[in-house]
Amino acid sequence: MMIRCLAEFNVPVDKLVLFASPRSAGAHLYFIDQPVPVLALEESSLLQRFDYVLFSAGAGIARTYAPVATTAQSVVIDNSSGFRQEPHIPLIVPEINGDLIQGYEGIIANPNCSTIQLVLPLAILHALYGLKKVVVTTLQSVSGSGNSGIQTLLNQRKGNPDKGEYPDVIDLNVIPQIGALLDNGYCKEEEKMHFETRKILSLPDLEVCATTTRVPVIYGHSISVYAEFERQTSIPEAEAALRTAPSIVYHANSYFTPKDIDDSNDSHISRLRHGTDRHSLCFWNVGHNVRLGAATNAARILIAHAVFAGRM
Repeated sequence: MMIRCLAEFNVPVDKLVLFASPRSAGAHLYFIDQPVPVLALEESSLLQRFDYVLFSAGAGIARTYAPVATTAQSVVIDNSSGFRQEPHIPLIVPEINGDLIQGYEGIIANPNCSTIQLVLPLAILHALYGLKKVVVTTLQSVSGSGNSGIQTLLNQRKGNPDKGEYPDVIDLNVIPQIGALLDNGYCKEEEKMHFETRKILSLPDLEVCATTTRVPVIYGHSISVYAEFERQTSIPEAEAALRTAPSIVYHANSYFTPKDIDDSNDSHISRLRHGTDRHSLCFWNVGHNVRLGAATNAARILIAHAVFAGRM
């Protein structure tokens, strides 16, 4: 999907090199209809300088190899959780805090999939009303677990009872846990959303409470959002701001579901309404977790940095 996004966004790629584990070496992927061979990743692979190195190989691989790439003065955009909580490493959604990477060289962290689609509308509403508290429940598709999650669901629908990596059967079910359960009662995915929302919005004291669930949907994460603000809110004003915001599609008189997501790169907002009072808002949020929540944002980070650096 990252390769597809680079092509779709017309990134002027002079040379594309693909690395993977040894078992994938020798395969070919296509970039703008041209076959590109997959090479086995070794430490020496990244000692040559690239303008950009995009990682989507898990936190362990990223922690091992991303620093190697930076020694060659390559800019690294990492899709894993490996560097998101490092205070000196920017966690970027370009529409919100892309200015942080102007003149920056090194590792750039790509946020969690659910966080990206959530903070896009929250940033708009925060600018209007001053965000104080966010309570969310996510309904996250099985593709968030990678291809293994998709295959687990499809196999269960064929009658295979194997749970795969999930703690329970996912077909015709909802699992209220993503990642390991922590001592404080939250799970790892929830803690990611707590930390990352505060960091991206530059609101270290923001109150955030997330409940993350896995649902039997292939693509598209959904979030039920309740947000409280310092100032009184206005539905018409909020609607107008969301309609004109980049990377957001506002649905005024209908609602949007994962079944509608197709190849969308936007964060979709519907069912906007007041919460418990005029200082709060509720809305329904849907985004393509593999696109907006991963590859699209990575490509947008690359483009933003390349523009700042005069490469585009």
